[in-house]
Amino acid sequence: MASRRVAPSAISMTRWGAIRLFAMDVDGVLTDGTVGVASDGVETKLFSILDGLGLVRLRAAGIVTAWISGRHSGATDLRAAELKIPHVVQGRIDKLAVLQGLAAQLGIAPSECAYMGDDDIDAAALCWAGIGVTVPAAMPAALAAADAVTRRAAGRGAVREVCERLLASRDGTGGPGPVSKAPHP
Repeated sequence: MASRRVAPSAISMTRWGAIRLFAMDVDGVLTDGTVGVASDGVETKLFSILDGLGLVRLRAAGIVTAWISGRHSGATDLRAAELKIPHVVQGRIDKLAVLQGLAAQLGIAPSECAYMGDDDIDAAALCWAGIGVTVPAAMPAALAAADAVTRRAAGRGAVREVCERLLASRDGTGGPGPVSKAPHP
């Protein structure tokens, strides 16, 4: 397990450039981990527009994205559909098995996968992936398993940080990739 806490920018561009699949947890990564439930039972979540645009840009660059969540949520379904996330698996706490199955289905090696998660149920997937990333407020098991910790918080651009590294590894500059004319997320 990786116990050092480095920013995604500390990982070599060669490693980022090998990534073909970026999979992530939803609650606590794409959101701040809070779920709102109204008196009528309707669930709400807040997703970052920064993260959304990063994911749209990854799709345009040919990087496959996947969301793997331990619980089912209609809000997650709606946001994933809006961003055209091709692989959404909900209600599964065995994140490693899901990630391994998806990678095998797509013909992608572990070294070509990046995984982002924040909880103990994400730790095995963080270790297995070529690059494992977590957020600053992650649980200790995720922090210990991850190769890197984002500077930005969950639901506040943490996923975008990873997207920027992936895009930069493809444009050869080492910095953020070119701005695309992708539709607004």
